[in-house]
Amino acid sequence: MSAELSKRLVELFRWVDPGPDASHLVSDVSGWWRDPTVLAELGPALVAPFRAARPTVVVAPAVTGFLLGPLAATALGVGFVPAHKPGDGRLPAGPLTWAQSPSDFRGRRVDLAVQSRHLSAGDRVLVVDDWVATAAQVQALYDICASLGAEPVGTSAVVVDCPPSVATTLRIHALTTLPG
Repeated sequence: MSAELSKRLVELFRWVDPGPDASHLVSDVSGWWRDPTVLAELGPALVAPFRAARPTVVVAPAVTGFLLGPLAATALGVGFVPAHKPGDGRLPAGPLTWAQSPSDFRGRRVDLAVQSRHLSAGDRVLVVDDWVATAAQVQALYDICASLGAEPVGTSAVVVDCPPSVATTLRIHALTTLPG
């Protein structure tokens, strides 16, 4: 990944205070989607560390993963499988394979599902997301892969904020770090 891309990702990122009832700031990554150069470079940058592992499919969780996942899949020349959350109101029809994450940074356990017919034994899965804070959702996606006989080759995220030991264990790669 170019140093220029990392610099632009930091420049285009914002922390937003959602108001007096909020317990934490909210990340605003919308500047990444507005910049055509960043948008064009994200897919290739996300897949570069895992290209040698020869992923056969990219999986990414709702919501921003539905943008990053296809960018990464296109850069690899493979397909994309969206991971759905029940609260997003967009569950697809047909059989789904589910997993529940460990507790995330807010203490929530997130349910994730993929259409069972889109992952199978022999698939080599690259997980992609915008932000990995605890790796809870990454673990749930790896569990889904395992239950379907697919092998996760690793995870690539724009920002990784989980403990280094967790990132190493789950093979998580970051494009950049952001100021607190």
